[in-house]
Amino acid sequence: MRLKVMCIGDVVGSPGRRALAQELPALIKRHDIACTIINGENVASGSGITPALFEKLLKSGASLVTLGDHIYRRKEIIPLLETSERVVRPANLAAGAPGRELAIYETNLGVRVGVISVLGRLYMKIPTDCPFRAAERILAKVPSDVRIVVLDMHAEATSEKVAMGWFLDGRVSLIFGTHTHIPTADERVLPGGTGYITDVGMTGPYDSVLGRSKDAVLQSMVTSVPAHFEVAEDDVRICGVIAEINADNGQCVGLERIHHRVTLTAGA
Repeated sequence: MRLKVMCIGDVVGSPGRRALAQELPALIKRHDIACTIINGENVASGSGITPALFEKLLKSGASLVTLGDHIYRRKEIIPLLETSERVVRPANLAAGAPGRELAIYETNLGVRVGVISVLGRLYMKIPTDCPFRAAERILAKVPSDVRIVVLDMHAEATSEKVAMGWFLDGRVSLIFGTHTHIPTADERVLPGGTGYITDVGMTGPYDSVLGRSKDAVLQSMVTSVPAHFEVAEDDVRICGVIAEINADNGQCVGLERIHHRVTLTAGA
């Protein structure tokens, strides 16, 4: 049996959330998606996540939610991270960091899908342990009946993401990169059967600089004067990837990028 897993990149602020609420249910139905994994670390005004916004992602169609370096930006999320079975923290944070390192979702087909998240170390400001060893450590804990495992590699450096692809080829079903907010065109199935893409891009306003008001960012870059960067609003898109996976052995058999432009309607 084959099934499809959809992974959605960094959802930025209100425009990204509204786009998912408006369009995601139809995308799931159109592509016959069994499991939807969403990186939600930027949903709260562009940085962090709250319990209420986490519930909105689930209502929009998220099966599982991954986070990243802004995971604890909103302190009110910590109790939810410790209790919810549908969200993971990066596995290479400190051992005492709140949150689970592996989340498992059972699809309506009766197939269970596991998700792991790790942070890159190159050019990232948050201190972490080795993402490669952390991924191996969590993989060793995955129940034997969970054959589909997806890893969100939340990292700045493309080289580190590509290296993770080769490191885990044949040991996970899919690796999708997040964090840089720019979609890459290198989606492929590696020789061992692991689907891979360096970055799925952001879900949010592309008339921007990585989701923020381009005028404010340009002014700061040109003058060297720090400024507050508001979330932009225009040219909203949903970006991600759809992987077709063999449920019997966990191998990816096909990968397709999503780049869906959205016209937000009033009230969405």
